[in-house]
Amino acid sequence: MKNKILRIVSSIKNGQLANKPVVKQKSQKNCETLLNILWDEGYILGYKIIPQSNTILVYLKYNDDKSPAITNFKIVSKSSLKVYYSVKQLWKLNISQTLVILSTNKGLLSLNSCKKLGIGGEPVLIII
Repeated sequence: MKNKILRIVSSIKNGQLANKPVVKQKSQKNCETLLNILWDEGYILGYKIIPQSNTILVYLKYNDDKSPAITNFKIVSKSSLKVYYSVKQLWKLNISQTLVILSTNKGLLSLNSCKKLGIGGEPVLIII
């Protein structure tokens, strides 16, 4: 699962560094939930699923000064070192201007969604 997520985030980042308006990616269920989170948080303009070719077109977002919306990302939990956050630990996190995506029993969720639902999980990546 994490390889699929990291592949789509890295292709979005590389597409933004190359100043491309659209990135094409293979369609997968976890990728769609990740793209929903990125769209809700304002990191992409949107995406379109093309069922005939099983691909997703991701429309990239740039700031007013033509800088990319996603400048960097960091992998938090790896297979060699698993990290889990409880609900109490999530409330103690003071992260501003970043997006933390967690893998929970409800699927992929952002940090704010996890706080609202009152569930903890495994942080997959941090988008800066």
